[in-house]
Amino acid sequence: MSDQTVSAIRADQHTSLDSRTFFAMLAGFCASLVAIGLARFAYTPLIPPLIEAHWFTSSQAVTLGAANFAGYFAGALFGRSIANVLTNRHALRLLMAMATAAFFACAFPLSIAWFFAWRFLSGLSGGAIMVLVATTILPHVPPARRGFASGMIFVGLGFGIAASGTLIPKLLHHGLHATWIGLGVFSLVLTAIAWFGWPASNPSAVATQGAGTHSNAQGGTRLRLLYAQYAANALGLVPVMILLVDCIARGYGRGAEVGASYWVLYGVAAISGPLICGNAGDRIGFGMAYRFALFVQAGAAALLALSANAYVIGVATVALGILTTGIVPLALGRVHELLPHDHTEQRAAWSRATSAFALCQALAGYGYSFLFSHTHNNYALIFACGAFALAVAFVADLVVNRTQAPI
Repeated sequence: MSDQTVSAIRADQHTSLDSRTFFAMLAGFCASLVAIGLARFAYTPLIPPLIEAHWFTSSQAVTLGAANFAGYFAGALFGRSIANVLTNRHALRLLMAMATAAFFACAFPLSIAWFFAWRFLSGLSGGAIMVLVATTILPHVPPARRGFASGMIFVGLGFGIAASGTLIPKLLHHGLHATWIGLGVFSLVLTAIAWFGWPASNPSAVATQGAGTHSNAQGGTRLRLLYAQYAANALGLVPVMILLVDCIARGYGRGAEVGASYWVLYGVAAISGPLICGNAGDRIGFGMAYRFALFVQAGAAALLALSANAYVIGVATVALGILTTGIVPLALGRVHELLPHDHTEQRAAWSRATSAFALCQALAGYGYSFLFSHTHNNYALIFACGAFALAVAFVADLVVNRTQAPI
C-alpha cells in the first residue's frame, strides 16, 4: 500500500462522522425545530385565528408575539449560566421540555398573564438552545465537517418555517385547542427522540498557545465586526419575516392565498439554507461565505423595496429564505474560524453574537412596526431600511478585512 493511500485513509478517518455524532446532530435538529422553528414561526399564522376566536384582541396578540422575542433575548443572555448549573446535556433536555410544555399550556388561554408567561418561556428556551446546541455538538465533530454538521442542526429552523405555512392551516381545521395540543404532541415526540442524543460531556477548553498580541487584537476586531454584522442581519431580515405576506396580500392586492404561497416558498427555501451555507463555509471559508451572504441579502431586500413583479419577488423570497436560516451556521462557523482552539471562548462569543441578534430582532420588530404605522403602510421603506442595514454590514466587512491580514 502506497504512502498516498495510507494518508488518504487517515484523512478520511479524521473527517468521518460516527453514529454517535449523527445521533447528536439529530438531537440538535430536533431542538432547533421545536424551540425555534415551531415555537417562534408557528405563532405567526395563529395570530388571525386567535383574534377571530376572541381569545385575544389584535393588540394583545401582537404583545404576546413580542413575548417570545423578549424570552429569546433572555435565553441568549442566560443560556450559558443555565448550562453551568445543570450541564449542557441536562440544560438542553430541560429547555426542550419547557418549549413542549408551552405548546400544551397555550391550548388553555386562562389569562393574558398565563399566555404571556408561556410565550416568554418558549422564547427563553429558543434563545438558550441557540446558544448551547451547536457549541455542545460541534466540538465532537472534525473541523472539516463542522459546516455540514451545523447545517444539519439548524435545518430545523427551515422546517419550522415551512411547517408554519403548511401544517398549521391543516391543524386549524380542528380548532385552536387541537392546534396547540397537536404542536405539543409533535414537540413531545421530537424531545423524546433527542433525549439520549446529547453528548455526555464537552471537551475541556484548550487555549491557543503562542498567539501574539497583534493576532489577538485582529481576532478581537473581527469578532466585534461579526457581532455587528449579525445584529445587522436581524435588522435586515425582520421586515421579510413580518411584512412579506402582508405586502403581497394587502399591499399589492393579490390576496391572502397568494401571500401564503410566497410564505411556503420562503419556508421551503429556508429548509435548504443551513445545508447550502454550511457546505459553502466548509469549501471557501466562513468569512468569505458570510461576506457573500450579506451581499446577496442586501440585494434581495432591495429588490423587494423596488419591484412588485411576481417573479422578482419570488427570486428575492427564495434568496432571503435560504439566508434567513443559512446565516446561523455561517456566523457560528466564523466564530470557530476566529477562535479555532478555545471551546470556552467559542461558547462565549456565540452567546454574545446570539444576544446581539436577539436584541436587534426585538428592537427591529417594534421599530419597524412604529415606522410602518406612521408612514401610511409604506412597505418599500421598511424593506429599504433592511437592505441598507445589510449593505452597511457588507461594506464594513470589506473595509475591516482589507486593512488587516486574513484569518
